[in-house]
Amino acid sequence: MATLQKPIGSGFGAASTAGDVIKGIDLSGKIAIVTGGYSGIGVETVRAIRSAGARVIVPTRDRDKAVRALDGIDVEIEAMDLLDPASIDAFAKRFIASGQPLHILVNSAGIGGAPLTRDARGYELHVATNHLGHFQLAMRLWPALRKAKGARVVSVSAWAHSRAPIVFEDINFEHRDYVPWIAYGQSKTANILFAVAMDERGKAHGVRAFSLHPGSIVSTGLSKYVPSELLRAAGLVGEDGNSIIDPARNMKTVEQGAATSVWCATSPQLEGMGGVYCHNSDIAPLVTDTLAANQFGSMALGVMPHAVDPDAADRLWSLSEHLLGLEPFKPGA
Repeated sequence: MATLQKPIGSGFGAASTAGDVIKGIDLSGKIAIVTGGYSGIGVETVRAIRSAGARVIVPTRDRDKAVRALDGIDVEIEAMDLLDPASIDAFAKRFIASGQPLHILVNSAGIGGAPLTRDARGYELHVATNHLGHFQLAMRLWPALRKAKGARVVSVSAWAHSRAPIVFEDINFEHRDYVPWIAYGQSKTANILFAVAMDERGKAHGVRAFSLHPGSIVSTGLSKYVPSELLRAAGLVGEDGNSIIDPARNMKTVEQGAATSVWCATSPQLEGMGGVYCHNSDIAPLVTDTLAANQFGSMALGVMPHAVDPDAADRLWSLSEHLLGLEPFKPGA
């Protein structure tokens, strides 16, 4: 398949931090919304974007937790729950009513490895939180993104996408065995396909979209469902329980993990580009099934063909509209 998935030689690497990639970038007058901006790499993403002068809004379902996590960072905290469609609509409606453009939307919130749980609609928790909630948010914020006349939507994915294409006939695990990390991986594939489809629909209106793998960062909330012995067996933590940091194997600090999100959201190196999956603050290469089968998560080298297939991206877009009861998207409307 023809692909734009080719590294551009950004000059950054696995050990680069969010502070490194934001250096010299001026975001004065820009507005950013960062979901999950009060946890894990989201906090460092917020810190970096705010340090460059942007106004940053962090939606949260736990205001007290967000206030504690973001103490000392000048941001705005607003109520929103990705599992509550009415909450998403209310948050977006407030922003749209302000009449302001939205220059950066970083979809960083996510869960991983949860036992089988369904939301109030009956949708599986990973796909509902990691994909559908963000899809609805982006659709509702579309007028503000278009108004920016140069916006970026960043979808935080993971190497777990490599193990789980979208099963369109059973995306909610109603007719197949539930495996938590397959559910997580499917939702991460959805994050990449969303960026492919969003970019295709948005580029004529100045809205470009990107997805990324931040690296393996054990100290984020995603590890709460993983037994400590499994983390040790995987070589991600030592016998003392502390994270092993080795950027060369994509085992990163939170500051290093946030770098690619910030690079996708702000780097002038990506002007005129979009729809690509990135890692280590560069565009990632396309990998083969054979290569992927021999890689562990921390050693991930690229993106799987199933995650950047434009036909699958369009199919997921239509399915998402159906599941959310949304009218077909009209970017020019």
